[in-house]
Amino acid sequence: MMQSSTALVLEGGGFRGMYTSGVLDAFLIKKLQFPYVIGVSAGAAYGISYVSQQFERNKIVNLKYTADPRYMSWRNLFTKGNLFDWDFVYGEIPNKLVPFDFEQLFSLASEFVIGITNVQTGKPEYCSSKHLSREQLLQAITASSSLPFVSKMAMFNGKQYMDGGLSDSIPVDEALRSNERAVVVLTRNKTYQKGDAKFKWLIKNRYKKYPMLVETILSRASRYNKTLARIERLEQEGRVFVIRPQSMMNVSRIENDPIKLDQLYQTGLNEALEQFDQLQAWLAQ
Repeated sequence: MMQSSTALVLEGGGFRGMYTSGVLDAFLIKKLQFPYVIGVSAGAAYGISYVSQQFERNKIVNLKYTADPRYMSWRNLFTKGNLFDWDFVYGEIPNKLVPFDFEQLFSLASEFVIGITNVQTGKPEYCSSKHLSREQLLQAITASSSLPFVSKMAMFNGKQYMDGGLSDSIPVDEALRSNERAVVVLTRNKTYQKGDAKFKWLIKNRYKKYPMLVETILSRASRYNKTLARIERLEQEGRVFVIRPQSMMNVSRIENDPIKLDQLYQTGLNEALEQFDQLQAWLAQ
């Protein structure tokens, strides 16, 4: 069941994205596909397995590897400059341990778009699977997942990039440029509002060579909350259907307890299945 002119938008949120992976597996159970899928940070990292139609792939990776120090550890940060070992996360896992189906992704009609942040301009850029090689795809996801302070800047096509969520946390407007409507999957409950950045002096000092990036980081909360307000208006207009956690999460951005994360996955799966009839009615309008 392919939805024409309806996009799927996936927010980031680190390991809170396991909620999203549960939602996406519910879509695979219901054989629901979208012609255009866009994600940033964890939204891109989890969304790619949905686009390639690999049911429970994210769940398998979580249960097997998120507690593995090769995946995430302070030792990685001190020895390699990244809390996450990208060679393991986006190298060994998708190529060997839990293989990603690149052929399936590139053969499907769906377009998969990854949002990244240019550190020189502080602006978002969007990379389409239609114009990426296998290696570029993994580089773009690595760039989109590279968080401030715990990741080095990532190289992509000869330029430096960081977390896509810094410049466009919920890329609904980008999705609506080429689609009439959008299903938006969020990783925070309805009452959430993002607070101002902490340790502003540290941000300014750490990234002083990148003033536009600093400005983007410091203004993120304001832009994020404005996007939430816009999504609410679009929802009232019938242009957006939102799926979000029904209650507050007890999972942090860098949570790596596989049991907690699996519970979050199950929550996303169950809540999406509970709302599916409502979603289907909205899609049929």
